[in-house]
Amino acid sequence: MTTLRSGDVSLYFEVHGDDALDKVLCMGGWGSFCHGRFEDTPRALRDHYQLLIWDYPGVGESLDDPSHEYTMTWLASNAAAIVDHLGWSRVHVVGMVGMGACVGQELAIARPDLARSLLMTGCWASVDPTLRDMLEIFRDVHRSMGFDAFQRFVASFSFDPVFYNQHRARILGPQGAWGDLLGKADTHARLVDACLAHDAVDRLGQISCPSFVLHAALDAVTPPRTTLPLEHGIPNCTSETWNDLYHVIAGKDMKVRFDRTITSFLATVA
Repeated sequence: MTTLRSGDVSLYFEVHGDDALDKVLCMGGWGSFCHGRFEDTPRALRDHYQLLIWDYPGVGESLDDPSHEYTMTWLASNAAAIVDHLGWSRVHVVGMVGMGACVGQELAIARPDLARSLLMTGCWASVDPTLRDMLEIFRDVHRSMGFDAFQRFVASFSFDPVFYNQHRARILGPQGAWGDLLGKADTHARLVDACLAHDAVDRLGQISCPSFVLHAALDAVTPPRTTLPLEHGIPNCTSETWNDLYHVIAGKDMKVRFDRTITSFLATVA
């Protein structure tokens, strides 16, 4: 176990890979890549970079003060505290499938000395009424109907239906998607609060590092409607649009394709 005390929270993190390799901070949505989920990170990162993953406060083994207001700025400061603790600088920041990309935006804005590049999927610069209602409904289902109903509800929105039908037993359950939130409806509610409050639209121009956003045409949660403002607002941002992509990048072919995209983008970063 590796933990760092940052203010009132105790942050759990893992570092994988050779110390001689370039550094990547990889973050997901409402969960963690730690505790045996390292293989869920892109192979292009696992094989060629030293990779930092961490538990958000209240998730996994990171402890928090429930009275603390959750914001993406605060979460970014916690991520930066870990990076500083490791003595890293010029870190590639990868935010996948939701709020990890929002944390990445705030980190790139607040700490341009740390962010070497920024890669985002399943993201937004601010929530519009549609996304707000959807995120609030996800939270409300968790609170009122329990984790199982929440997991089935969100997963059925987020995965390619063909993939979901074939792999439903693996996607659902304590070890499945968003399993870190089992028994943690209150933590989930605070993470949703951070998602709802995130608004970087007027500050995207402050992101100076090379950036990339992946637009998912079939994403019911964060379609191009929410991702295009990032491409338009960040000065040095490139993109791809995948017409066959849902919210979660799942399946061997999609993951191999994403690895190629990551490799291609990072090859352009000095």
